[in-house]
Amino acid sequence: MDFVRGSVVRAKAGRDKEGFFVVLESKERYVLICDGSRRSLQHPKKKNILHLALTKSVLDEDSMKTDRAIRKALRSFAPAGAEDSVPLEEGS
Repeated sequence: MDFVRGSVVRAKAGRDKEGFFVVLESKERYVLICDGSRRSLQHPKKKNILHLALTKSVLDEDSMKTDRAIRKALRSFAPAGAEDSVPLEEGS
């Protein structure tokens, strides 16, 4: 499977490690990725393909028109319990 426009990928290395992104453009060994929040459509991240893992999902063009649509499409890829995890206080 190739890195094509709309492919959903997971970062394996770097500051964005374990995050899910969508591929906007593919250039030889590098791709431009965004997640709609930290990496927007206007400021995508250039990432080496060796640092990415492909998923089996590919988003359609309608899901890639705005940052909001991308965030909504990638929401299902977030790890279970990531949003509602609360750190335990010491002494509890």
